[in-house]
Amino acid sequence: MGYADCGTYGALDDLCARRGLLRLGGLHCYDVLAGPKEIERLFAREAGTYLLTDFLLRSFRRTVIAELGLDRHPELWDDYFAHYRRLVWLAGRRSETLEREARRIESLFALPLEIIDVGVGGLEVELERLMTRATVAPDGKRYVRA
Repeated sequence: MGYADCGTYGALDDLCARRGLLRLGGLHCYDVLAGPKEIERLFAREAGTYLLTDFLLRSFRRTVIAELGLDRHPELWDDYFAHYRRLVWLAGRRSETLEREARRIESLFALPLEIIDVGVGGLEVELERLMTRATVAPDGKRYVRA
């Protein structure tokens, strides 16, 4: 399963157990990308940290603005985001396009942006962990060895 827990509070683990699947480790994708110790350090330094990923930068208009209704009700911005004090982009594959989007989001929040180049190594390690536990059955399907 290509997800960490991502706020399901164990429901994803229950689903994986029923289906005989493994998932990416960690409480959320941030743990996969930067490692849980780095995420803990970031929040210890500033609890009001809003984390961005490459995916979130690419999809911010759809997954945040539209999904929260901010495109229709921009007056709700402070209700959602007033307690944040900084933005941190966990850059997997940094590019000029993504950096422009990060700067655009920085201006929306009117908060300082910190960019941490985490790369994709953490994701690669987690995917390798899952793949080494997988087996291919005679029907060609891949299953996880429990």
